[in-house]
Amino acid sequence: MENKETKQELLTTCLLIVYLLILTWIIVFKMQFSIQELDRFHGINLIPFHESVIVNNRIAFSEIYKNVIVFVPFGLYVSMLKSNWSFLKKVAPIASVSLFYEVLQFIFKIGASDITDLIGNTLGGIFGIVIYLVLRRLFKTDFKTNKILNIIALIGTICVVILLALLVRVNT
Repeated sequence: MENKETKQELLTTCLLIVYLLILTWIIVFKMQFSIQELDRFHGINLIPFHESVIVNNRIAFSEIYKNVIVFVPFGLYVSMLKSNWSFLKKVAPIASVSLFYEVLQFIFKIGASDITDLIGNTLGGIFGIVIYLVLRRLFKTDFKTNKILNIIALIGTICVVILLALLVRVNT
């Protein structure tokens, strides 16, 4: 059983690395293929749900939803790799990575650093943790839960990589 668990953990780790690379490309590089194409502006918003998400005097919920959704897998991966960690200990790397991305955006003047993004990203990771807890309760074991999530994540990752390859091909 130990060998199967080790293979599952290795697969989860590899999928997490691919996910983080894609996430970095989405958040920091704004899905651009050239650094010269990035919008260069320096902005920071420390008031939650303020200027950055208000469009035509209305809150742009789609921006918040996207931030939440894109971080759900992070919560799943952290839970899969560190199921014995406490809830708060699982949230810490999610919030830290989100903060890291916001700081990178500020330092390199790539978009606006926004507390709303940090909140949405962390909330998405928390949803991922909760989804994992529900699935673990449903499937009764970490191994079975991780195996099922790894299959889903592998299929999703392959689809995303194919999509990105097509985007690269179209843009070259």
